[in-house]
Amino acid sequence: MATPTNRYVTLRLAFDEPPASWTLTDETMPESYSHVLTCDLLWQLLRAWVARTGRDALVGRNQAVRWDERHRNVGVDPDVYVVEPRPPEGDAVASLLAWKPGHRMPRLAIEVVSPENPNKDYVIAPEKYAACGVEELWIFDPLLAGPPGRGPVRLQLWRRTDEGFDRVYTGEGPAWSPYLQAWLFVVDEGQRLRVADDHEGTQWWATAEESERAEKETALEKQRAAEARVRELEEELRRRS
Repeated sequence: MATPTNRYVTLRLAFDEPPASWTLTDETMPESYSHVLTCDLLWQLLRAWVARTGRDALVGRNQAVRWDERHRNVGVDPDVYVVEPRPPEGDAVASLLAWKPGHRMPRLAIEVVSPENPNKDYVIAPEKYAACGVEELWIFDPLLAGPPGRGPVRLQLWRRTDEGFDRVYTGEGPAWSPYLQAWLFVVDEGQRLRVADDHEGTQWWATAEESERAEKETALEKQRAAEARVRELEEELRRRS
């Protein structure tokens, strides 16, 4: 497993009422185009992984996750998440509500830090995810926008343990994801996050589109090789005749 670059941090939370800072507003923060591309790549990689492995899981984006029926305005809206097993509504699910039958909290949540509000991801997000029961949390800061004293750090990985909700990795990667059983890599000059089966980064995960493109390129190369072989045989027959 990758060695953290600083001390471990453990969150242990016990509140009678959620802190005021946890209350969500109706205001929607705009996303930069780079933020959209980063999240979309992770969403596609995880969807391809679910399809490839046949898991009973759903990969979602920017959907409400709520765990306290008494305080329905308290929750998280992960940039990307994986919930397993799938909720009864399947792809039609609008939000994950812990009190609804068949709804579970995500096993994996991913937050991409926004420069407009880095405290949300650095300070408040780990507390919320610790409270709601998420198994694993990634916090990716491609622009190194984290607040002084807490960052900036490119990649954080938090895990639920018997002791609490622990920050088990901070750094530039690669970092080991126990849930995915794979390695996380910061690529494209720090702007994107990708996944590989090996620590060396030679067995990259692909999106469905990338896999389809690779299959077409392989088929085309085989076709070209076959056509070249036919031409060689035809030339050899001409020389013999």
